[in-house]
Amino acid sequence: MGRLIGILLVIWLLVGAFAAYQRGYFDDTRTNCSEASDIALNVVAGPLNYAGLNPKVSCADVDVDTPEPSQ
Repeated sequence: MGRLIGILLVIWLLVGAFAAYQRGYFDDTRTNCSEASDIALNVVAGPLNYAGLNPKVSCADVDVDTPEPSQ
């Protein structure tokens, strides 16, 4: 049973990596932290897009006081 789960996990990540490739995330050789997190999220959640679920990440519900820039 563990071997089957491992195989399914590898297939899931390969499909997610292909989804990230289709979106052009691997085109730029210089990657910052934000782009790396976008790539990782797409690899993990990419197969859900093919299933029609289209997950979105939103921070609108979080009430965060951002500091004003200094002058």
